[in-house]
Formats: sequence, C-alpha cells, structure tokens
Amino acid sequence: MRPETVIVHEPWWTATAKRADIVFPATTPFEREDIGRANLDNYLFFMPRLIDPVGAARNDYDIFADLSDRLGTREVFTEGRDVEGWLRHLYGDFRSAAVEAGIDLPDFDGLRSRNWMHLPITPDEDVPSVLSRFREDPEGHPLTTPSGRIELFSETVDGFGYEDCPGHPVWLPPSEWLGTATRQAPLHLVSPQPGDKLHSQMEAALADVEGARPERIVIHPEDAHARGIAMGDLVRVHNARGACLARARLSDDIREGVVALPTGAWYGDPGENTDPQGNPNVLTMDVGTSSLGQGCSAHTALVEVSLLE
Repeated sequence: MRPETVIVHEPWWTATAKRADIVFPATTPFEREDIGRANLDNYLFFMPRLIDPVGAARNDYDIFADLSDRLGTREVFTEGRDVEGWLRHLYGDFRSAAVEAGIDLPDFDGLRSRNWMHLPITPDEDVPSVLSRFREDPEGHPLTTPSGRIELFSETVDGFGYEDCPGHPVWLPPSEWLGTATRQAPLHLVSPQPGDKLHSQMEAALADVEGARPERIVIHPEDAHARGIAMGDLVRVHNARGACLARARLSDDIREGVVALPTGAWYGDPGENTDPQGNPNVLTMDVGTSSLGQGCSAHTALVEVSLLE
C-alpha cells in the first residue's frame, strides 16, 4: 500500500522529513519542560526548558492537540489540560504512589525549584529474578508458557506451518551470508551500532564535523589489498539493491570476507543513486527476519566494496 500523504513531526531535517509531504517542526528536550526518571534509577529530575523554541518549532503535544481540534476531538484528546497541566497531573499521580510507599516528595513547584532529588530507594539487586523463583518453586512460580515450564518445543509455533519457523530451536542458513557469497557480492556486511551515537540519534551533531561523513567501513587488510584499497580511501559499497559511499578503515579486528558499516547515517538527498552518507539500509534486504518474527534483517547482506574511481 502506498500512502497518499506522509506527515512527519521532527526537530531535525532528517531523511524522513525530507521525503514527507507535510512537516511539523517539533521541539527538542532543550526547548520544553519535562520530568525524567527511569524505572531502575533512584534519581528524579525536573528537566527545565533551556532555550525558547527555535523558529516555528512547537511541543509535540501542542501539535497533536491542534490536530485533534481540527478533527473535532480536542477535549477528548487533551481532557482540558495543556502541557503543564499534564505534567502536574502525571507528577501528582507519581507523588501519590510514592507517599503510599512511604517516600516523601515535594510538590510539582518544589521539584521544579530543586531541579533534581535523590529518591530514598535501593536498587532491586536483592530481589530474586523470575527464573530464580521458578527454579526454587516451579509449581508456585510457573513461567508464562502454556505448560508453565521452560519449553524447547512450541505447539503453537509449530502449528503455524512456517517453513522458516519450526516449533523447536534450529539453525537455518540465512538467504545471504558467506556460505552464499557470489562473485558479484563476495563480502558479508554487518551493520553494528556506531561508536559516536545510538542508532541515528545525534546524527545532526555530526552534520558540520569535517570528515565525519561518509561513515567508515571496517575491512580486513587482505580484502582491502585485493581491491587496491588503502586506509582512508573513499570506497563504494554496493550490491544489486543499492550503493553507498564509505571511508575505508583497515583492521585485523574483523575476519576476512566480512565488512562492518555502522548503522545510523542519515540517507542523502532524494534522487541520488548512490547514498553519499554511508547508510547501510540501501544494501540490506527489505524483508523480515522470519515469517513469525518480522524483525530487521540488517546483518544478512552480501556486498562488494570497490575503490571509488
């Protein structure tokens, strides 16, 4: 199915935003107020707005509230609260639950004034895990499987009849790996997490860093020598699905026949046949990991790496 209209709300001019029909500029965490805490964290933070929204950027909540207004459902969506109203409401619920647990917290304005506070709680290191409870008492603490036990065979999965998902653990060769390498695509591409960010987050911070793009591809010296590639050379990574540029980094830390191009580089401008940034998504198959899982099959791709003429 091809969508008629693509709408994006984004703080950054990402590859997705570039291809959208309508873009709503959204604020970053530095341009709005919020409250932060992770479940395993014993610190509570009030996150103040550090700068005014840049340009036409607006809080995501305000964007959706106005959209709901156009659809005639504003009151249903907002329940009569603005951004600060929801922060106060949600924090109020959190504070009430803390009081019931014997933890005294300041009110919303007090937290805003303090900026952060240490919660008098201890990590759950001494709390037994689900499996330890099960191990000690399988009948009293069953697992969430149909039998309540650890299952090596699933009748449910087996009943789907998927050729690539039998009901028991099994290794099945992927469609593209070194075992199926071809003369046109002899190298197995893996795309690990980058060392300078998480996925594509903070990619905007690298936009003005000289030499940061295209992304670097790790290649074994023997594979590089066979292709006339030296450290730092600009190369073209390609297969029948697509192509991108990358900067070669020779290393013995990777085995021969395998290359590593980190994920996260934003795809270049529309209309370019070869992505200039080094985005491995142009090289991977647009299929799920299995008929059941439908996960990302990013580590299953064969490519060739050529010195850029």
